Amino acid sequence: MSIVDLLRRLYRGVAGLFAFLRAAVANLLMLGIIAVVLVALVALPDDEVPEGGALLLKPNGAVVEQEGGSDPLTLLSGSLAETRLGDILRAIETAGEDDRIRALVLDASSLAAVAPADLEVIGNALAAFRETGKRIVAKSRYYGRDQYYLASFADDVYLHPLGEVMLGGYGMFNNYYRGLLDKLKVKMHVFRVGTYKAFVEPYTLRGMSEAAKTANQATVDALWQRFVARVAENRGMEPDAVYAYANQYDDHVVAAAGDTARAALDAGLVDALLTDAEIRERLRELVGADEADDDDAYQSVAFRDYLEPRVDPLFGDTVAVVTASGLIVTGGQTRGFIATRNMAKLLGKARKDDAVKAVVLRVDSGGGSVMASELIRQEVKRVQEAGKPVVVSMGATAASGGYWIAVNADEIWAAPTTITGSIGIFAMIPTFEDTLGEVGVTWDGVGTGPFVGALDPTGGLGGAMARALQSSIDHGYRQFLELVAEGRGMTPEEVDAIAQGRVWTGAQALDHGLVDNLGHLQDAIDSAAALAELESFGVRYLEPPASPKDMLLRRLFDDLAPDLPGIGLSGPPLATRFAQDLRRLGALADPQHLYALCELCGGIR
Repeated sequence: MSIVDLLRRLYRGVAGLFAFLRAAVANLLMLGIIAVVLVALVALPDDEVPEGGALLLKPNGAVVEQEGGSDPLTLLSGSLAETRLGDILRAIETAGEDDRIRALVLDASSLAAVAPADLEVIGNALAAFRETGKRIVAKSRYYGRDQYYLASFADDVYLHPLGEVMLGGYGMFNNYYRGLLDKLKVKMHVFRVGTYKAFVEPYTLRGMSEAAKTANQATVDALWQRFVARVAENRGMEPDAVYAYANQYDDHVVAAAGDTARAALDAGLVDALLTDAEIRERLRELVGADEADDDDAYQSVAFRDYLEPRVDPLFGDTVAVVTASGLIVTGGQTRGFIATRNMAKLLGKARKDDAVKAVVLRVDSGGGSVMASELIRQEVKRVQEAGKPVVVSMGATAASGGYWIAVNADEIWAAPTTITGSIGIFAMIPTFEDTLGEVGVTWDGVGTGPFVGALDPTGGLGGAMARALQSSIDHGYRQFLELVAEGRGMTPEEVDAIAQGRVWTGAQALDHGLVDNLGHLQDAIDSAAALAELESFGVRYLEPPASPKDMLLRRLFDDLAPDLPGIGLSGPPLATRFAQDLRRLGALADPQHLYALCELCGGIR
């Protein structure tokens, strides 16, 4: 029994204890929502876009490829609110072409985690909006690193007089449990291939290995350099000035006599320090007053209200976009996972539909089960064998198992800041014979061979089983190398030189031949259409549907969400992180205990 199996049992036990509470909370929430909806129906505002008004872009929570449908308890934590990347991009692009929209107001106060690749594509959309001659105004009481990156694209950046701009930088940190495991006398049996396959290090070391430090430092340095260059360009500053503010932030605050808002203003990062009322006054001067509101409001429409429903084309040639976002698992898990059963249905639908001429696989995953990754890769091959080109568009992350499912695509597109690579495999199995021995529990018995009970965590791991596991890991790694070599037109030796579990940015991956082009989703869609020789085409998004309850809950929490200052730096609460980890680990169920997971992916902060 592996650590994943143990954690699955633990997760099921915890889930059982909280099942009643979750159901009760969900029912109470639904009753509350019904009451809120009934009240809202009595006084629904006019959804018509005001002439000459502003688009209010206020993303809530994490920016994601696909909303995960979290349960009410996790939503109540305030840390799992999500906004679709596609909705943000569609709202900005549509508003740029809409004569009724005069300006865009970016409110970053509720924005939490955004991956570097997603920041870049949103920034590009904001830059394109400005090129239409329309104005962007950014406002917030606090700007963290990610919030400020987007704000830097604005014509005017406003900060509350008691606010702060905290850039920080990028880093990669983990908790390491070797000391705890030693105290508990838990033996952690690790089987892996790859010098840089560091996913297992928190359980085997007391700190990050030198190899992992070297690789991870190169990655975060590359991301930070690109971040600083773009911010400096947007603000008309020298990159060294941005570096100085981030790295000598204490000196800037001391020079401003402890006034963090004044420090940001003096550094040229914001244009004015204004209260909420003063900002509303400036916006009324820009886009006019909202006569229907007595609270000195300006003319605006929230971006969720502004978006028209996305309608799939009913006829004509089509490029299908299939989103693969989350942990790669077998079975038919809910949204938020890349489950083999769901992916087979979606890719099969695209393969069988005569109107679909090409497929774009949008990947945002740090990997998961080796078996699940291979099953999905085979479904991708079936689409290609049906005569339809498949183009992969890498989102924030497409590493380890996420790269496995992409490797045979006709083309692979990555953002310059995509995290990819991590070509390697591992298995990790804890045993507790010494722990139990401390309290007088021993293990003994008979069997017909050396593999009977060989994976029981209370009895240790026999030498024969260890040899078999390491051999299967070696084989899995060779298979991974061969798949990459076949898909990328390389030799296994050439792949091995850039593999070994090493993580690369998209720009670095292009240099190493792991991807074909740098660009974002629309670039991949256009390329897929060109491969299919389509002159005109529609775009159809295939994804598991969200339940009406999930949609209603999410909209309610969007409306009630508080400002979240600093959440992009601190992350969700410890209890929520623990629950999320249990959910992810509980979903892993590779029959051979083999996993292709990226340790760096999702851990950059």
